[in-house]
Amino acid sequence: MHGIVVKSTGSWYQVRKENGSLIPCRLKGKFRLSGIKHTNPVTVGDVIEFEMEPESGNGIINKIHERKNHIIRKANNLSKQTHIIASNLDQILIIVTLAYPKTSLGFIDRLLITSEAYHIPAVIVFNKKDLMINGWEEVVDHTIKLYEKIGYRCIETSTLSGEGLSELKALLTGKTTLVSGHSGVGKSTLLNFVEPTLNLKTGIISNYSKKGQHTTTFAEMHPLSFGGFIVDTPGIREFGLVDFDMAEVSHYFKEMQPLIGKCKFNNCKHINEPDCAIQAAVVSGEISEERFSSYLSIISNQDIYE
Repeated sequence: MHGIVVKSTGSWYQVRKENGSLIPCRLKGKFRLSGIKHTNPVTVGDVIEFEMEPESGNGIINKIHERKNHIIRKANNLSKQTHIIASNLDQILIIVTLAYPKTSLGFIDRLLITSEAYHIPAVIVFNKKDLMINGWEEVVDHTIKLYEKIGYRCIETSTLSGEGLSELKALLTGKTTLVSGHSGVGKSTLLNFVEPTLNLKTGIISNYSKKGQHTTTFAEMHPLSFGGFIVDTPGIREFGLVDFDMAEVSHYFKEMQPLIGKCKFNNCKHINEPDCAIQAAVVSGEISEERFSSYLSIISNQDIYE
């Protein structure tokens, strides 16, 4: 039998069969002992084959089908291992709020270049538009123009006014979408409005830290009544890049891609080298200073995403 992994809780996996029924499954021992560098050999979105244990009614996963794509992050700051967030995705939805709580451009850019590296289209959703007042409107408008100029689709949403929700629903229809962002940006509330049957747990913003409280513990895939699936992820405070050669980071910045190979030196890191095409593009305004600052912070491994 085969199915799709819809939830991972450590050593057990919820697998969705074609008829929609859920079967708890575990791995054969050889998967756990394979010595692979990922903390989780099976992830949400994986298509797997399994056999039933007659005595328990549970399944044993014996094969993982080849993934068309996946997205990963560091397991934690001190670990060299990686954690696969999800696989077989059609798109990534990055939910952000520029205030209440703040999402830094560095965090957005790390998610964007990761999506570029793994060839997964990304859309940025600027949520809580109803709170973007008293000068925040200009900040949001500037940020949207920054990313739309590069070629990213941006949507403004508000669960209070309903703005952008029909556009968001159309975007999700018929696709498998990873939804990510900091805790507190309103991921669960937003998804509950688009698909009320989800009934995802929502949280509040801490008055002390102005950051969200974690409400989602494990990544989980949910079917949508109008077609498609969403993968709800735990709020991510940081997104450590992995499997990246720092010399190639510029290749994943969309606006830098046309300029690759046009610098004086083939090994140009675009920091302070002479006759650098990318630095010249920053001076001319072709590349924004904000994005270039993100690039410099990423290649120097600075913590810019808190």
